[in-house]
Amino acid sequence: MADLGSLDLNLLRVFDAVAREKHVTRAAETLNLSQPAVSNALARLRAALGDELFLRRPGGVEPTELAQSLAGPVAEALDRLRDTLAARAPFDPATSNRVFAVGFSEYAEAVLAPPLLQTMARDAPACLLAIGHADRVNWEALLESGQACLAVGVLPEPPALYTRLRLLPEAFCTLMRPGHPLAAGELTLERFTSVPHILHSPNGSRDGALDAELREAGHPRRLGAVVAHLSAVPEILARTDMVITLSSRLASQLALAHRLVVRDPPVAVRHTRLSLTFHRRFEADPGHAWLRRLILAIARDVAPAQMEPPPA
Repeated sequence: MADLGSLDLNLLRVFDAVAREKHVTRAAETLNLSQPAVSNALARLRAALGDELFLRRPGGVEPTELAQSLAGPVAEALDRLRDTLAARAPFDPATSNRVFAVGFSEYAEAVLAPPLLQTMARDAPACLLAIGHADRVNWEALLESGQACLAVGVLPEPPALYTRLRLLPEAFCTLMRPGHPLAAGELTLERFTSVPHILHSPNGSRDGALDAELREAGHPRRLGAVVAHLSAVPEILARTDMVITLSSRLASQLALAHRLVVRDPPVAVRHTRLSLTFHRRFEADPGHAWLRRLILAIARDVAPAQMEPPPA
């Protein structure tokens, strides 16, 4: 086994890329290197460590036991080195070409991403915002693995290593098609729970913000569908008697785009609040701090939901 003094940092970068991609060609593309250069680096690593490291298989490569044991520590060391160097480097959004990998919930993406990207196009034209999905189930894994430098969503209180900033408070409203039986008249609990409901749940949960309140009121609702994405919801509403209850700003967008009827649900729903959560190692990173300030400013300026629903 080689000691650390005999290992070139660039070899560890190659190892990390191949371990992440499990494919030599894709790793070469990630590193902006040729495939022969990556193969040569792997050969040097194999000689230094006395192990095959990656075995060929259909569609890529498979790490050996040693490579699996090294992948985590090497990735963490390289990530921390990048973070430390980035934190010490000046950041000028006008000239930077930094990639910001972030995790947004679908709601956060719909409400915050358009004004955020509009501002970045003006102030940081060469920077890239790469948005992945984040929710209360996967946010910590995204941040811990380095797949995202921050997460925005309705997130729980994080461990001490993380900082959470509160963003938008939000109310709820219910959407349905024009001509729906519930589109006119008093919307009582009995009427509200007489029709099937759509639950938007990217992580597959069947329990939403309404359910505890409805159960306590003695009128549990019946789910007609659980959907991971919102793109199909307007068409489902148009073809069925289902209704959906969403955060009001997101519901506003759907209602105006698809001429849906908007009604207040007949039960008090605890307001949700978006959070921005990040690892504290980014506290002093000038680029990260710039992005945080930008998101906070945009969240403060996001207008409340304004809906002019079509006549019932």
